Amino acid sequence: MIDLKLLRDQPELVRASQRARGADPGVVDAVLAADERRRAAVGRADSMRAEQKLLGRSVGKAKGEEREALLIKGKELAAAVKEAEAEQARADEELRAAHRSVPNVIVDGVPAGGEEDFQVLEHVGTPREFAFEPRDHLRLGEALGAIDMERGAKVSGSRFYFLTGVGARLQLALLTLAMNKAVAAGFTMVIPPVLVKPEVMDGTGFLGEHSAEVYRLREDDLYLVGTSEVPLAGYHADEIIDLSAGAKRYAGWSSCFRREAGSYGKDTQGIIRVHQFDKVEMFVYTRPEDAEDEHRRLLAWEQEMLAAVELPYRVIDVAAGDLGTSAARKYDCEAWVPTQNRYRELTSTSNCTTFQARRLNTRYRDGDGRNQIAATLNGTLATTRWIVAILENHQNADGSVTVPAALRPLLGLDVLTPVS
Repeated sequence: MIDLKLLRDQPELVRASQRARGADPGVVDAVLAADERRRAAVGRADSMRAEQKLLGRSVGKAKGEEREALLIKGKELAAAVKEAEAEQARADEELRAAHRSVPNVIVDGVPAGGEEDFQVLEHVGTPREFAFEPRDHLRLGEALGAIDMERGAKVSGSRFYFLTGVGARLQLALLTLAMNKAVAAGFTMVIPPVLVKPEVMDGTGFLGEHSAEVYRLREDDLYLVGTSEVPLAGYHADEIIDLSAGAKRYAGWSSCFRREAGSYGKDTQGIIRVHQFDKVEMFVYTRPEDAEDEHRRLLAWEQEMLAAVELPYRVIDVAAGDLGTSAARKYDCEAWVPTQNRYRELTSTSNCTTFQARRLNTRYRDGDGRNQIAATLNGTLATTRWIVAILENHQNADGSVTVPAALRPLLGLDVLTPVS
């Protein structure tokens, strides 16, 4: 959640952020009103407790009828204090709910608008001109014995699949390359749990407008994660971490699960939009003043990975209305998919400023020894979806696929060839 002091001191800044997101700026006034009601309730409860304490002293000194009268008044006052405290509790909860409903305040410069209002920051590489009719990734994958959608649907339903043979090996090689690059950059590798408690899922901001995307195990009161960002954000919950030597950087390798609610009819062919996939995700804790520089570093590491697998791509600055609850800014890298004649997202990196850490109570000590709220950031280093772009961009006329040089030592193959 955002800093309540920021909302009190600069309400117009938060309203402007809401307008840029296409969201209701009236939530600012709702929070301010709830904050005022809470302050008034706290004042009344404090005043009545003080009166009760003073009365208690008087009872000890009084005698006879005066004492009896004071005792009667004390009972009435005790009931009034109890009601005032209940009112304060209700005001606390009302403020908490209103406060948590406000998404993160966007960083200055984020384009306003919705999904189609992004700004293209750069193009890297040139889409390939084919001397033959390129095959889509599913046709290629089936011919290579790499992807089996039919049996995935038979076993688990639509949007599930098997990666088989060189498909499974290609994913492992891709994620291992991402892991190696993360370790070389100073990240600590983590294989996290993929089931988390409600307070962790909520703390990262995924139980608001994105709750329909999340798989929930109601009997166990646990959630399946859609990204290892979630358990990594919870890793240091309720802790004071040491950032004196710089940022804490983790890279989580996990399976991820998404319901894809609302995507009926979209990307039904192949493995672009599926319910389960694997991913290596970068996650960083840093000081708020260092967050924007760290965000650019995460983007640079993503671009380094895309260069390693030799894909043409573009970088976009995602518009405010497409950011999601926790992000103050997000950059996507979108690779060219030849058979769709368009760019498709392969990576995202988000600066969540102090939004998640405030909800999860993750702090650090500043130079004066005072506890401060940390900033968190995340970024994709590789996912199953990358297989789509690799197969399509590196295919040959005979249906084979040339393996990018960086993957060959890990895969043990230079070319993927169709099975007989």
